[in-house]
Amino acid sequence: MISERNIRQVIGILEQDVRKYDEPMSEKIARSYRRPFFVLVSGILSSRTKDELTEEVSRRLFGKIRKPSDLVRIRGNELSRLIYPVGFYRTKARHLKLAGEALIRDFRGRVPDSMAELLELPGVGRKIASLVLITAFHKDAICVDTHVHRIVNRWRYVRTRSPEETEMKLKEKLPRLLWQRINNILVLYGKNICKPVGPLCGQCRINRLCPSSRA
Repeated sequence: MISERNIRQVIGILEQDVRKYDEPMSEKIARSYRRPFFVLVSGILSSRTKDELTEEVSRRLFGKIRKPSDLVRIRGNELSRLIYPVGFYRTKARHLKLAGEALIRDFRGRVPDSMAELLELPGVGRKIASLVLITAFHKDAICVDTHVHRIVNRWRYVRTRSPEETEMKLKEKLPRLLWQRINNILVLYGKNICKPVGPLCGQCRINRLCPSSRA
């Protein structure tokens, strides 16, 4: 069983194992562009879109868009064309323009560094807000996507029905020093080993601890 007693050991093992995989898109964007604005924009683009496509579209967009005022000035149809074919690209284009307006109007053109303020921006939910806080501002938050939600429930470390509920439970149980790290680790682990369908339990070094293991 994976419990509060051994969770640090488990995460430490997985952190070593996933180093051989390509780093998550959010880390690449943050390392390449080094500004919260770019992390925020790529986060909005990433919803229901594969990382590889999000990264490709983000880099194309950043050739045209460098600051919130650029989002305000660009025509909606041109923005839609630039971010196609990310999922729901027309909706995301609208959200991006509205977010640009909100950043200028409410935050003097700067991306805010609090959960409450980030959630005021169009197209930003708790997952994206947490991603921005962690990646752009290095603040303690827990970014829960489908991989994190699925895996910690497979472990029975939590028993929750939604990513939002998982985030709240993890904040109660997970040691704070793991908050910023758990998403990147479990995203890579979930894509490559603990897959949604057909998990590779035989290749997992923690399968003896996992109550859902098929090994």
